[in-house]
Amino acid sequence: MPKMIFVNLPVADVAKATAFYEAIGMTKDPRFSNEQASSMQWSDGIVFMLLDKGFYATFTAKQIADTHRTSAALLCLSQDSRAAVDAIVARAEAAGGKADPGPTQDMGFMYGRSFEDLDGHHFEPMFMDVEAAMAVMQPEAAA
Repeated sequence: MPKMIFVNLPVADVAKATAFYEAIGMTKDPRFSNEQASSMQWSDGIVFMLLDKGFYATFTAKQIADTHRTSAALLCLSQDSRAAVDAIVARAEAAGGKADPGPTQDMGFMYGRSFEDLDGHHFEPMFMDVEAAMAVMQPEAAA
């Protein structure tokens, strides 16, 4: 099995959360989905597991964070362009999420915005021109 990351997120309503994540471009894998969980494929190596809060609680003794009120994680999603960053934020907002809970970041070589899903999980889609970033960060190496 290749190295992968599975991001497990507690959600209030699995069906609504699934629809939201499909709206922002993820694909549901029905082999690993049921009424308690949806397996949402972001890429070949990254899967978001949307877990009913009761089911999520079976994996931890800790209190589940109320991500509408507190920050538990900032999840960065790389995009292919600035336009793709804007598009995923627009899709998130149209699907019921909150657009731009954090400030837009525009450094020229890197552009990022943010959105929250239906349960308040914070995402930061971003685009970075790696060559331009390297020129800024290491100007002597670019010469």
